Amino acid sequence: MSCVSDSSSLNKALRQQYLSLPQGPFCQVTYIWIDGSGEGLRNKTRTMESEPKSVADLPEWTFDGSSTGQSEGHNSDMLLIPVRMFRDPFLLDPNKLVLCEVLKHTREPAVVLLESNHRNKCNKVMEKVKGLQPWFGMEQEYTLLGVDGHPYGWPRLGFPKPQGLYYCSVGADRAFGRDIVDCHYKACLYAGIKITGTNAEVMPSQWEYQVGPCEGIEVADHLWMSRFVLHRVCEDFGVVATLDPKPMVGDWNGAGCHINVSTASMREEEGIEHIEKAIEKLSRRHEEHIRVYDPHGGEDNKRRLTGRHETSSIHDFSAGVANRGASIRIPRQVGQEKCGYFEDRRPAANCDPYAVTCEMAVTCMLDDVHE
Repeated sequence: MSCVSDSSSLNKALRQQYLSLPQGPFCQVTYIWIDGSGEGLRNKTRTMESEPKSVADLPEWTFDGSSTGQSEGHNSDMLLIPVRMFRDPFLLDPNKLVLCEVLKHTREPAVVLLESNHRNKCNKVMEKVKGLQPWFGMEQEYTLLGVDGHPYGWPRLGFPKPQGLYYCSVGADRAFGRDIVDCHYKACLYAGIKITGTNAEVMPSQWEYQVGPCEGIEVADHLWMSRFVLHRVCEDFGVVATLDPKPMVGDWNGAGCHINVSTASMREEEGIEHIEKAIEKLSRRHEEHIRVYDPHGGEDNKRRLTGRHETSSIHDFSAGVANRGASIRIPRQVGQEKCGYFEDRRPAANCDPYAVTCEMAVTCMLDDVHE
């Protein structure tokens, strides 16, 4: 079976001939939303008579929720509510990508198989804590696969050399898929996504990029759009990006989505006291956080959080300076300067960033609002 899809062999130069055609005053707007799995992304495109200047210029739209696990067939129309707009790196200016929230016809959040609209609750919580100026950054790890599910660049039989060669690596024998990584990075920058870096990860064919710091709900909006752009770039190359937290069984690292957190008081002089206070709160709600750190209530993270491969045990809470085997890592520089941020290393690669940031704000910040 081929490790790349047939679509990757289509003539991209011919495609460019059509994409370069003038489109007059019209604008193509692609609406993007999270489906009923809580992980998948869906999209469809409409023509507008002029370029929208903000989300306020975008009309609501509908889709068939019975085909995405978000409604029943007898009452299937769901509402797409535009919440954030980006430039389109695939169709180019003036065209747009639009992230949407999904509501039922009653204008309540979509809940069918899984709760797939965590943004609604997250936004309400972030409004309550905005006076604390919460900053979040998220580190998205992913693994490149062929369409047959085999890791991209791995031998067809057997395994590549053991881990140790691949982290931040260079060379055809150890850095697999850099073309995709570079194209994704540039596409995110063009779109206006707050991507701040990228690197090869510990397992071969595994990569990471970082989004943020952003204030409040913005980091989750940008991370979801960056995921859409990643899948769309991979589509052009004929490969698959998986966010499976443990794509390969054995002595291989899993994939997480670490979250970096701070408030204004943590960033100020002697902010370490507020960081330690937040970590103490997190220690009391370990099980609650594990339940929201992957879409399946912790079942996906069980395969990853084993206490090995730079992870803590899913059963225990721990914290330490520069400790990548802890639940919470305080960066060494933060420990020295006594202010800054902390990193929660528990969220899985396939987590919902709305659910993660919301839970973090509830645990660490809501009490401070009322003090």
